Amino acid sequence: MTNFSKAAIIGGGVIGGGWAARFALNGIDVAVFDPDPEAPRKIGEVYANAERALRVLCVAPLPKPGTITYADSIAEAVEGAQWIQESVSEVLALKHKVFAEIQASAPDTLIGSSTSGFKPSELQEGAVNSGSILVAHPFNPVYLLPLVELVPSPATSPETLAFAEAVLPPLGMKPLVVRKEIDAHIADRFLEAVWREALWLVKDGIATTEEIDDAIRFGFGLRWAQMGLFETYRVAGGEAGMKHFMAQFGPCLTFPWTKLMDVPEFTDELVDLIAGQSDAQSGHHSIRELERIRDDNLVGILQALKVKPWGAGETLAAYEKQLREASFGGTVEHDASKPLPLHTARVLPEWVDYNGHMTEFRYLHVFGDATDAFLTNIGMDSAYMARERSIYTVESHIRHVQEVAAGKPLALETQLLGYDEKRVRLCHIMREAETGEVLATGEHMMLSVDTKAGRATPLEEPVPARLAAIWEGGHKDLPAPDFAGRAIREI
Repeated sequence: MTNFSKAAIIGGGVIGGGWAARFALNGIDVAVFDPDPEAPRKIGEVYANAERALRVLCVAPLPKPGTITYADSIAEAVEGAQWIQESVSEVLALKHKVFAEIQASAPDTLIGSSTSGFKPSELQEGAVNSGSILVAHPFNPVYLLPLVELVPSPATSPETLAFAEAVLPPLGMKPLVVRKEIDAHIADRFLEAVWREALWLVKDGIATTEEIDDAIRFGFGLRWAQMGLFETYRVAGGEAGMKHFMAQFGPCLTFPWTKLMDVPEFTDELVDLIAGQSDAQSGHHSIRELERIRDDNLVGILQALKVKPWGAGETLAAYEKQLREASFGGTVEHDASKPLPLHTARVLPEWVDYNGHMTEFRYLHVFGDATDAFLTNIGMDSAYMARERSIYTVESHIRHVQEVAAGKPLALETQLLGYDEKRVRLCHIMREAETGEVLATGEHMMLSVDTKAGRATPLEEPVPARLAAIWEGGHKDLPAPDFAGRAIREI
């Protein structure tokens, strides 16, 4: 799915841990160097939250995760890595020291810095190879928010920037190349402006930390999540658009509405005031609980944006499409003399209901993934659908044979029960992957559809040829399961 296999993370704090999770959950092996003896525990907790969030976020199956290992030195961590992400504290001298250690072992490997404010030319001072260094500034949580600001300097090589731009989208990330290097890049300059004004509002007794957060999350924050700044104001201008908005609100720029150029003195009293209000607002939750609450809300927002797709939802839709095609592997040769082993899964905690076993709709979810794997295998890929052709499920029959607990590994096998010029009939058997015990079965009738006309249409190549290969290769001789085609018995 990606064009590299190992990443190195130097600095395993909140951001470094998020990078480690993003890489590992996309099948990339990760080596971490952090002198903090608590780093494995902290990153392990971040990873657990990331896995939980991503498996809920993505309809498509995630790839087999990469490993996360902990190195005793920077040299050990960067050995064999194709991407090195520096995420140490915002101290320029420390970053220079880290870059020197990295380039002593890997002088030509891309180094992305998570810095929030330093320009790449500042980071490159004294470097053995300035061309391999650039800013790759992510947003927390790195494993969910797609944006990465890529900031090159004139010394950054075009190959380094091109590699970074190519690597990030397959990870579900959105690279934004900053045209000119500038302190704090783009997004943090906005955040700094809002942060300064918020500090004044608290200091002057106008609003508490909770009231300021409410003003954002119940108001403009919801608009910004899907339209940003300028598009929001374009809509605010009504039918006359942005010119009308500028004419109407432009004069307000001369009004003393903000204190953007002034910063309140950072006294102990101000720190205690803000910290106390923040404790009252959120202190009843642990940081890990707050992270899970944040992640759940972000998942919902991203999934809503995916429907259009719009903004970050467009990135998510492209990521899921690529995950699905990579996971299901396209056309793969299998022994057609027996059912096809096309899909595996594991029951997540979120799939379990109040009875302690997998909830009803998750069976259809797993069988749907198995159907997608089969359809991809017979040629219904993005190129096929681009011709305005698809295959829709029109009828399903699911049997729940055994209770399925959280954590159970699942292995599905698929049998082609028959097909004609417009229809495909499938049967899936869901087994416990380790014991082979049958857990559930699913039977599905599917119809070839012209998606533009909204009507049934004959299957188009290569699908009929691949169906014929499976059928003639052995599935026509397989006995149909005794439950296939059986209606629910009367009471």
